[in-house]
Amino acid sequence: MKADLIIYNIGQLVTSRELEEFSGTAMENIEILENAYVAIKDGRILNLGTEDFPKDLISLSTKLIDAEQKVLAPGLIDSHTHLVHAGTRENEFVDKIKGVPYLEILKRGGGILSTVEATKKASIDELVEKAKKSLNLMLSFGVTTVESKSGYGLSLESEIKQLMVNRVLNTSQPIEIVSTFMGAHATPDWYKGKTSEYVEEVIKMLPSIKTKGLAEFCDIFCEEGVFSIEESKKILAEAKKLGFKIKIHADEIVSMKGAELGAELGTISAEHLMGISKEGIKELKKKNVIANLLPGTSFNLGKKYAPAREMIEEGVQVALSTDYNPGSCPTENLQLIMQIAATNLKMTPKEIFKAVTINGAKALGREKISGSIEIGKKADMVIFDAKNIDYILYHFGINHTDSVYINGTLVYKKK
Repeated sequence: MKADLIIYNIGQLVTSRELEEFSGTAMENIEILENAYVAIKDGRILNLGTEDFPKDLISLSTKLIDAEQKVLAPGLIDSHTHLVHAGTRENEFVDKIKGVPYLEILKRGGGILSTVEATKKASIDELVEKAKKSLNLMLSFGVTTVESKSGYGLSLESEIKQLMVNRVLNTSQPIEIVSTFMGAHATPDWYKGKTSEYVEEVIKMLPSIKTKGLAEFCDIFCEEGVFSIEESKKILAEAKKLGFKIKIHADEIVSMKGAELGAELGTISAEHLMGISKEGIKELKKKNVIANLLPGTSFNLGKKYAPAREMIEEGVQVALSTDYNPGSCPTENLQLIMQIAATNLKMTPKEIFKAVTINGAKALGREKISGSIEIGKKADMVIFDAKNIDYILYHFGINHTDSVYINGTLVYKKK
């Protein structure tokens, strides 16, 4: 079979393939090939290897690209974002600098609730255009798959509107959007003091979301002052019964045993985890729940970081994401998040690349089709203008992306 495209003379090819025999932490178990090539056919990986590519892969129409000894990796996966929203929240920035607690800002009608109001007023077209600007930025940083949560609607009509935007985005730009319903992101003003009633309202939303095929996942903000363990369990159990895959925002601000709940219910991932208990870490490992860490949020809020090293040493699989949202982490830059993970979570370059490739895919149930450079998988790839992965994390605060391919097609090239 002849290739449509061959990228050769790759300095480091980060396949992110997990090796059967490997000594070291599970988080460093990814394959990196030196002086390599990748061949693509019909948007899929046809072949890969080291040194010169086989000449029988070439036809007259095969396009050849010299990588000039740069790094090639799987397209990065941002597996936790709040992409679709209206408005901004820079008016809260000074309060955050002064140390006003987020839950206090929320009580004042700020935080999530101010974004809910702005999103409610925005049209689908306005939300699509704003999200596209963010997706273009994400693409420039090497991201090829993005999870997008609702949760700035808090009513069936507005939640559907956000999820419809995800559907439009999947047909109008190249990044794959994975849709998550998160009606339980906060209790809206019109249910103030009646959280238990709103829990029932969210449960009533689930069948409509499922029937319309608008979301693959269901998530919830399990946190003190937001949704309790019991309320979270009630919603997620019902979602699971209806066929949703489930996730949980757990132990972000206060340790509530949210990670343990995630393990008990079989969530695909538990997110944030800055306040996770030692028992919670053990439970994530036991039940193979991905720990999706969001160090940009800690960086922006000046809060403690999730205990990544404890998790890794325990054998937990870790993913890294931006948590892009207008309040606690207004950045689309996943490379910056990777650099923060190196300096503040003390994760190694191999661990970080695994976290934003194959483990990001696992956190979205995409590991069989993306997240690594393996024969038969989608040819989602990013070339970094660097000779090795260490340099990408060492030289922080800039964009290292040279070019990005989705399904074997060039979708971004640095000018």
